[in-house]
Amino acid sequence: MIHPVYLVDDDEAVRKALALLLSTVGIKATGFADPQVFLGEASKLAPGCLILDIRMPSISGLKLQERLKAQGIDWPTIVISGHGDIEACRRAFRNGAVDFLSKPVDEQDLIDAIQRAQEALARMLDRRAELAETLALLAALTPREREVLDRIANGFTTRQIAEGLGLSPRTVESHRAAIGAKLGTTSQAEMTRLWLEGRETP
Repeated sequence: MIHPVYLVDDDEAVRKALALLLSTVGIKATGFADPQVFLGEASKLAPGCLILDIRMPSISGLKLQERLKAQGIDWPTIVISGHGDIEACRRAFRNGAVDFLSKPVDEQDLIDAIQRAQEALARMLDRRAELAETLALLAALTPREREVLDRIANGFTTRQIAEGLGLSPRTVESHRAAIGAKLGTTSQAEMTRLWLEGRETP
């Protein structure tokens, strides 16, 4: 699947040239002249790759990158600049840029960077889909089952769980069976992995 590309640059000629270039390899790029407009619309857009100019009148590409990240929009980004410096380059990479290209942009360098960004975005979306599935599985557990799962994941034995929760070992085993059915696994290692994934979510 080819994900959309969003090109934010106040120079219309650059936007048109880069959009035309990308169209030759089957990639549709949507241009935005105003980074403020893009910032306001980004949350409504399908996930995509970003091409940001570093110098724009209202918000710099680096500041836009930081504001998007603060909104939870951390799509793979390519920063382009006619006035780049080492510090700007470092800052871009610290904020998750996949490449930093100088104007005039080499066509093959841009296409290669877009390819890397597309691959990074695909991995990110796959990971988020897996996490959403894990959270849905965990959400199906009852509060008591979550308590039992917490202890399973921390390496407690059935007897220790029973003593800690004031239950009989047989009841703990019943809860464990229900947890296994809901999570789709009876493996303690797999249960622990799913539990850890759920805890890593903000």
